[in-house]
Amino acid sequence: MHIRHALSRFGRIGLTVGAAAVLATGLATNAQAATGTIRYFDVNQAEFRIVDPPDNVCLALQVRADLIANETNRRMTIYLGTTCATRVTTIGPGEARSHIGGPQSVRITG
Repeated sequence: MHIRHALSRFGRIGLTVGAAAVLATGLATNAQAATGTIRYFDVNQAEFRIVDPPDNVCLALQVRADLIANETNRRMTIYLGTTCATRVTTIGPGEARSHIGGPQSVRITG
């Protein structure tokens, strides 16, 4: 009787530890990121970079971009304002845009 109780208790402990491990690894999100760099320049031609930007996150630029280049492996949507509210255009990998109203934020759209 005591052996059965001990085995049952060890089984519950093992199940609890296993469930905790599954929850911990299952709830940890792997944020996907584009590979490459977003390069942008202000009106004075100062260069700024965002390396390996995450997917589906609104990224505020440090300055209004006069020229912006998508050197990542994913599509990029460009927005006016810092909150990705007013869409300007979407460009593919290897594309760039200039003189489009001074965008202030971007989002990689996978």
